[in-house]
Amino acid sequence: MSETVGDHLLRRLREWDVEQVFAYPGDGINGIVSAFGKADNHPRFVQARHEEMAAFEAVGYAKFSGHVGVCMATSGPGAIHLLNGLYDAKLDHVPVVAIVGQTARSAMGGSYQQEVDLQPLFKDVASEYLVEVNVAEQLPNALDRAIRTALAKRAPTALIIPADLQEEPYTAPKHAFKQVPSSPPGFPHPVVIPPEDELSRAAEILNEGEKVAILIGQGARNAAAEVREIAELTGAGVAKALLGKDVLPDDLPYVTGSIGLLGTRPSYEMMRDCDTLLIVGSNFPYSQFLPEFGKARAIQIDIDGSMIGMRYPTEVNLVGEAKGTLRSLLPMVRRKENRGWRETIEKNVASWWETVEQQAMVDADPVNPMRVVHELSQRIPEDAIVTADSGSSTNWYARNLKIRGRMRSTLSGTLATMGPGVPYAIGAKFACPGRPVIALEGDGAMQMNGMAELLTIQRYHHLWSDPRLVVCVFHNNDLNQVTWELRAMGGSPKFEDSQSLPEFSYAEFARSLGFEAVAVDSPDQLGAAWDRVLSADRPSLLDVRCDPEVPPIPPHATFEQIKSTTEAMLKGDRDAWHVLVEGLKTKAQELLPNR
Repeated sequence: MSETVGDHLLRRLREWDVEQVFAYPGDGINGIVSAFGKADNHPRFVQARHEEMAAFEAVGYAKFSGHVGVCMATSGPGAIHLLNGLYDAKLDHVPVVAIVGQTARSAMGGSYQQEVDLQPLFKDVASEYLVEVNVAEQLPNALDRAIRTALAKRAPTALIIPADLQEEPYTAPKHAFKQVPSSPPGFPHPVVIPPEDELSRAAEILNEGEKVAILIGQGARNAAAEVREIAELTGAGVAKALLGKDVLPDDLPYVTGSIGLLGTRPSYEMMRDCDTLLIVGSNFPYSQFLPEFGKARAIQIDIDGSMIGMRYPTEVNLVGEAKGTLRSLLPMVRRKENRGWRETIEKNVASWWETVEQQAMVDADPVNPMRVVHELSQRIPEDAIVTADSGSSTNWYARNLKIRGRMRSTLSGTLATMGPGVPYAIGAKFACPGRPVIALEGDGAMQMNGMAELLTIQRYHHLWSDPRLVVCVFHNNDLNQVTWELRAMGGSPKFEDSQSLPEFSYAEFARSLGFEAVAVDSPDQLGAAWDRVLSADRPSLLDVRCDPEVPPIPPHATFEQIKSTTEAMLKGDRDAWHVLVEGLKTKAQELLPNR
């Protein structure tokens, strides 16, 4: 039997060491689906419950493996469903390749069933590389370029393959005019380092600064040791953008934690008071949480020259890979003997963690959501992977989860879309099958699509050498983040018809699938519940009934935000008194000296 285009596609993916394709079938990719069957399912076809989830799983896999993630969908509606996950990859700079079917070439332009003009549909999200393969000889070069471009640009790319072409015999490109060959699979990893004179200018600024602050993002992940070293030399504290939360552990006394609306007070105070700022591998967009313009001299290190100098008036911009750039910079930086600035930062950090613990222990009705993450932090394995979703639970992930050891974590950083927490966790398990994974989910995201992906977990968990995948649901029957945004930013009371969620037992549903499932409605049960699911011999779900009125108050909340929230209460918010009481109790832990 001759090799078809679909067969060769899978062969080429194997040559690229692609081990799984996250996908959902449809007749627009029947030729490729049948090729999986002939190839004994190698690479593995991982069937998500929805194409958007397949894309999220590919993003999660790529984030935690460092390799390209591959997702696949049929033509028309399947292709459309991929878009949100691919935009998540685009905005978080993640290498993902989407393989998409299309109606047969003979039917194109004829308003045929499921015919959608995929070129303009994917033009923005796959702007780095988008191609439709119309003859077999195109395939190797097109696929190789899609993968190499995704890795080089850290971006999603897309390959469109018409349905009839998938079933045609494969013929390789010839040594002929208007045919394009390709090279064996493989991708070089160049180390880009800025010129010495620019490094010298950056070192001069760092050496002259008396109060140095460092902000790191995901681009600093391969440079953790170098960030530690330069922080030690300069006496700096290190704040972390959310996508860089796992770059340095939180048990380092000078790591101030997250920055921004979901940030910590030590990060806020360090940025407020510093005179020098070093940004490494971060595109943190909220300049209001950085030093006042003109107050601090700033340096930025980033591999992408198009993104540098955008967020703050940086004096020196170093276009280069973080590890190599810092290694070249370090010999030029002098150790600061005056450690007063560092001592202040460490004192603030220690005090903050005491405050966080006190806030987590404040009584709520029934469970304080901060305590859910606090209790997890006490017992989480040091090699765990944590995925977080978008919602009020993200506040507790950002502020209360202590990263230590080899822990990894991520969320949808720039798109901040709801729904990736559980599919990210699935992607993480395929990337690191021997490590425990915990997904922190609000009940809004869980009802949106997390529940369906429990079926995907149940189907594939036998493939993972460590079976532990824990889904923790913050069960408060409220789209809580938006509720608080209505109160704090718009001065509007909670609108029940848009915000309230239907009651559902996530534990019972998970138990019906064979999960270890624990329902918690008292804070005293939390510790034992976490112990149980973290030691289970199969996937688990923790269903915690949380108080929706525990406010995610930023440690730097403005007068206008507090005023708007109070006005919202006075306009008839049903839970006004409870909200005000919980807010006062929580804020008191931060303000009262003896708490």
